Amino acid sequence: MVPPQRRRRAAPGGTGLPGGAGGPRGGGKGRDATGHGGTPHGGGGVEQGNATCADKGGQGAAQSGPSLGGAAPGATDQGAAVKAALRDEALAAGFCKMGVCAPDAIPEAAGRLRAFLAAGRHGQMGWMTERTAWRGDPAALWPAARSVVMLADSYAPAHDPLVDLSRPGHGAVSVYAQGRDYHDTVKKRLKRVARWLAATAPDAEVKVFVDTAPVMEKPLAQAAGLGWLGKHTNLLGRDIGNWTFLGAIFTTLALPPDDPAAERCGSCRACLEICPTNAFPAPFQLDARRCISYLTIEHRGPVDPALRPALGNRIYGCDDCLAVCPWNKFAVAAGDVRHHGPHRAPRLADLAALDDAGFRARFTASPIKRIGRDRMVRNVCYAIGNSGEAALRASAAALTEDADPGVADAARWAVARLTPA
Repeated sequence: MVPPQRRRRAAPGGTGLPGGAGGPRGGGKGRDATGHGGTPHGGGGVEQGNATCADKGGQGAAQSGPSLGGAAPGATDQGAAVKAALRDEALAAGFCKMGVCAPDAIPEAAGRLRAFLAAGRHGQMGWMTERTAWRGDPAALWPAARSVVMLADSYAPAHDPLVDLSRPGHGAVSVYAQGRDYHDTVKKRLKRVARWLAATAPDAEVKVFVDTAPVMEKPLAQAAGLGWLGKHTNLLGRDIGNWTFLGAIFTTLALPPDDPAAERCGSCRACLEICPTNAFPAPFQLDARRCISYLTIEHRGPVDPALRPALGNRIYGCDDCLAVCPWNKFAVAAGDVRHHGPHRAPRLADLAALDDAGFRARFTASPIKRIGRDRMVRNVCYAIGNSGEAALRASAAALTEDADPGVADAARWAVARLTPA
């Protein structure tokens, strides 16, 4: 929760993947293999996808930039002036923080990724084993790039997300997924900033990435000075908290790099101790196979019965480790009102009744749509089974013969949990 008395906005705009990219799930919501453990996403959750999505900037209408002369990319004075003006443009676009690093600024990433995969901590996310050369080395993704511009966009909630865990007839949805799909909202602003850069330095090329390519946004964000990777493996900053989406602009323009951020978690263990499933084998390490974000979003088929009670009423993602971070007292307000929307704490009975068409209609503009009806209803059945609400037994009973085996199994489990001994 962001205490109202400490909420502020970075003038003139706000802050993951996700993570995150990255969160989300971000900070945002992702868990990061190169941040001592986790899965390589930026803002918004373990949920984030991996389809390649690179967009060349400099096409279409661009906002006018300052007159910086025609110095060739790489000129020190030119680069410093462009960077200062670029930061102003990024803030004007609604991002709360910007930093720059070189593409080769995270040499430890490849080794950490290999160790994470070798330990099997990625679970069913087989796509993480693909394109590992690019994933572990941003310089290999686009060899012509000379700078990486990292941008943070806040989706900080105005409420305490942990409150929704005490509403048994409702499902708890990760904050980053309660509004519009961040892939759309953040990417649009990233393109605005990238077009400005391409217009200001016409000899430079740019490409933007929002948690949709093999880019490890969080370690790059740390290298660019946005924050550090906390013990919960999410990005957090002393001036932005940990509720952030992350986006990246790769460019052939040489920009002065920022100093990397130092880790400032100290002796705090709040994020480790609150985890319902003990998904952190050690500080700065995550086993995705036990993470509720992974289990409710990425995991196909039935969830381990031993872990189901710990899911509680969480039907899409989990924010526990993010919500208790004390650095959130410095979090900036959400940069876009669309980050907060209609999908907070929906009624479980309503979701249990959804068919495919109903699911698509309800979540058409939400990141939730990517998991599909079957996985969502499976999660809803687990939440019903954990609810203790006898009135919800009928909703689960109606699904015990569902065409999807995972849904049918979850429904039978829920019915058994709600049936008096």
